[in-house]
Amino acid sequence: MNRRPRSAPAWTSASGGPLDCPEKIKVLDQNLDEIREVCREAFEDAILMGCDEERVREVLHGVIDDLRNPWPKPKGE
Repeated sequence: MNRRPRSAPAWTSASGGPLDCPEKIKVLDQNLDEIREVCREAFEDAILMGCDEERVREVLHGVIDDLRNPWPKPKGE
């Protein structure tokens, strides 16, 4: 049985429907696992080096907030 972890999101398409391709879901879940691991390591390193926890969270949130879609929809769609 291929069960997804509880923390795995229900991926949706740009139109709002569920993404149902198992290979796409697998890649997205693996990417998310890698992101979590890198963020956890950076977070722990920062705390061990004496950084303020809330500031580290703000910086990590900012990284995500600064991401831009490299393939934006053309105007009028």
